[in-house]
Amino acid sequence: MKRVVLFLLILVSGCVSSWVAPIDFEYHVIRAGQYDIVTYQRISDNTSPIHIYIEGDGNAFNAYGRPTLNPTPIGTFMRDMATRDASANVVYMARPCQYVTSPQCNVSDWTDGRFSEPIVSAMSDAVRNVAQNRPIVLIGYSGGAMISGLIIQNNPDLPVKQWITIAGVLNHTDWSNYFNDAPLSKSLDMNVLPAISQMHYIAQGDSVVPNELSYQWTGGKNLMVITDATHDNFPDFGITFDF
Repeated sequence: MKRVVLFLLILVSGCVSSWVAPIDFEYHVIRAGQYDIVTYQRISDNTSPIHIYIEGDGNAFNAYGRPTLNPTPIGTFMRDMATRDASANVVYMARPCQYVTSPQCNVSDWTDGRFSEPIVSAMSDAVRNVAQNRPIVLIGYSGGAMISGLIIQNNPDLPVKQWITIAGVLNHTDWSNYFNDAPLSKSLDMNVLPAISQMHYIAQGDSVVPNELSYQWTGGKNLMVITDATHDNFPDFGITFDF
C-alpha cells in the first residue's frame, strides 16, 4: 500500500467572510436527505482516492453556553486543511445548516441532535454523491470525527479505506458525562470504532476533548499526540495517508 505524507501548516484565524477558496476549488451545494450541504471540491481524477474533510460542530454555542441561531464555523481550520491537500480529489464538506439554511433546519440539528439519524443519513448521502465509487479517505475534525465514524458504521457498502480524526469526539455520551453536560438525547452514538485503517490526532492537553477520553476510546492505538497544539490550532503537523 502506497504511503504518502502530507505536511500541512494549519492556522486557525479569520472570519467566515474573509476566507476565499483557491481558484481550483469549486463551490457546490448538495441536496442530501432533508438538508443542503455546502462543499468546496477539487476533483480531477476518476479513479484516484478522494479525501473528504468533514467540518466540526462550528459556532453551535455562544460564550455563555447558549445555542446560537447560526452554526456556521467562524474559524477556517478545516477549509484551510482541505485546500492545502495536494491530492487529486479533495472535498471540504460542511455540516447541515452551516453556511446555508434548509427549511428543515432547527436548533436541535447543531445541539442535542447533531449526530441524529437524519443528520448522519444526509452526510452519508453527500459523501456518496461526491465520491462516485472512488476509494474514500474520511477526515473528521472535532464533532466531524463523530459524524465520519457514524458514516462508516452505518454505510458498510461505502468504499472508505482510511479514517482520520483530528481532536475528535468518538463517543458523545462519554464526552457529555465528562463535563456533566446535558446528554445529546437525539443523537446516535458509536460504542465500537470502525474496523478499518485509522489514525487519530489529538492536541496535548486539549481542554475541549480531553486526552484521557481519546486514550479511553482508542485504547492508545493509532493515536498521535501533537504538542504545542490546542483543540482548534494544530501548527505544522503531518497527516499520513495510507491509501
